[in-house]
Amino acid sequence: MSPLRLIYLALAIWGAIHPMYYFVTWFQANGWDIKAMVDAWHVNAATSGLVWDLTIAAIALTVWILSEVAVRRNMIALIAIPATFLVGVSFGLPLYLFLRAKPVT
Repeated sequence: MSPLRLIYLALAIWGAIHPMYYFVTWFQANGWDIKAMVDAWHVNAATSGLVWDLTIAAIALTVWILSEVAVRRNMIALIAIPATFLVGVSFGLPLYLFLRAKPVT
């Protein structure tokens, strides 16, 4: 495995674990209520801006993944779409880059 793929993999692992730690901590303190978490994301203009920034980035990543999968036929890369929306761009983007950087055989 190339050093670049290892970096992408390490970033994907970090991007999955680190945000999930905060999500799980929040849920444990506030209950497992998705609506309450979404409300917390929009508590002020700064957090709302961050939510929209990440939402737009996630949509752009999804469009990119779909367009590249249509050309490359690398269907396994589609797993990065739910990873992005269930965990975050910090997981989905490096996961996609890891899957995309696979050597062509």
